[in-house]
Amino acid sequence: MSFPLLTATAALPAIGAIATAAVPAARRTAAKWLALLFSLGTLVLAAVVFLRFEPGGDRYQLTESRAWIADFGVRYELGVDGIGVALLGLTALLIPFVIVAAWHDADPLETKSTRWRPTQGFFALILMVEAMVILSFVATDVFLFYILFEAMLIPMYFLIGGFGDRAHAGSDESAATQRSYAAVKFLLYNLAGGLIMLAAVIGLYVVAGSFSLSEIAEARANGSLEMATSTERWLFLGFFFAFAVKAPLWPLHTWLPNAMGEATAPVAVLITAIVDKVGTFAMLRFCLGLFPEASKWATPVVITLALISIVYGALLAVGQRDIKRLIAYASISHFGFIILGIFAMTSQGQSGATLYMVNHGISTAALLLVAGFLITRRGSRLIADYGGVQKVAPVLAGTFLIGGLATLSLPGLAPFVSEFLVLVGTFSAYPVAGIIATSGIVLAALYVLVLYQRTMTGPVQESVRSMPDLRARELAVAVPLIAVLIFLGVFPKPLTDVVNPAVEHTMSDVQQKDPQPEVEAAK
Repeated sequence: MSFPLLTATAALPAIGAIATAAVPAARRTAAKWLALLFSLGTLVLAAVVFLRFEPGGDRYQLTESRAWIADFGVRYELGVDGIGVALLGLTALLIPFVIVAAWHDADPLETKSTRWRPTQGFFALILMVEAMVILSFVATDVFLFYILFEAMLIPMYFLIGGFGDRAHAGSDESAATQRSYAAVKFLLYNLAGGLIMLAAVIGLYVVAGSFSLSEIAEARANGSLEMATSTERWLFLGFFFAFAVKAPLWPLHTWLPNAMGEATAPVAVLITAIVDKVGTFAMLRFCLGLFPEASKWATPVVITLALISIVYGALLAVGQRDIKRLIAYASISHFGFIILGIFAMTSQGQSGATLYMVNHGISTAALLLVAGFLITRRGSRLIADYGGVQKVAPVLAGTFLIGGLATLSLPGLAPFVSEFLVLVGTFSAYPVAGIIATSGIVLAALYVLVLYQRTMTGPVQESVRSMPDLRARELAVAVPLIAVLIFLGVFPKPLTDVVNPAVEHTMSDVQQKDPQPEVEAAK
């Protein structure tokens, strides 16, 4: 039997989590280095997966299949397609930067309410989230995916509630209350979605007699599986609801600003750049793959909700006074673009949506982590508490600007390519929706440039006059992320070559073809 590469890629951070948690309490620095070492090892394995993946080969590659719960037809079944390999690479790439950026976020505090912060536990939880997310991207058994989809909520709950942002305007007690509220809200929203999905997963097994994506696809192809229209639509709604909460899609989005606002900046990156991508990825793999007719039936409503997310998220970002909440609402707008591209049902739209998942993860990580360095220096998340930072910390201001420009999809930076493809794919099928979505670009320029103007330009506020510029550790986080944004902005081919064949399979699942342009005959 060949080496189980996908299992090894997911198992390595899980082993690292156990090893990091077992480090003695007094050796916090050793725990950090151990966590970083395991995350870098996972990145190496992810690179091997990427290199071994053949874009023109089988739909699912590096497959593994073993009996798990035989009485219920549940198998430990893994396989990676082009979309999964791109998001697996994103996860493995970002985790080392998250760990380095969070180097001191769980160090002990000497306050009345908090005498210690379990550093080992903090980094172990990050690695455990990485393991579960990677497995989610390669799971081809629906029940296995569901278990991972729900299990990742547990470490995320503790990361949000137990290791919150220290730059809180209130007292220690107030900060703890806000963290608890954000963590519980995150958990309840996602658990509600997961419970509805569980009913749909059971319903799928009753109808299809299997949890395996390959077996269900084979049964559908040979005509032995036929779902009643109403059954398929109900099952689609059960899956889609859970994924829309995770994504997050309006009006199921309200947990995100609270969670990102109260979490540390690296944990906020973990939420929006990595964990939330499981929701949009699952829309492509499960909603469109398992329920093609229901997906087409729901398209008008989903596109409407995506457009609301785009405009609503951008408008609320414009009016925010909190830096991290502004980035959270901007992410809601960006997820609207991703979902719009998925349900435009065009190859350009779905390729753009997949690239958007990757590029949004990198650009948001760059902006949010640099914002975290800024907030740590000043001790405040409020935009009004800054001004003139570029005069005292020009490198910090410069990296913040590039992250912001990537967020508004400036040409030459990676998100531009994906946003352009989403809009082209949407225009070709739904011109009115494409026009409305374009307004999100204008609003993005407004909230990003206003944020930069208010924090970085103007007179130097007394509170930032002695602010230090980025240090070596922080540069090691910001510079590589910016380099990747520029590289993928001018040369996206390595990603598009991997993603496009997978998108063709998805388009085949829903039996859709790209609309042909109307050309008037020459007179």
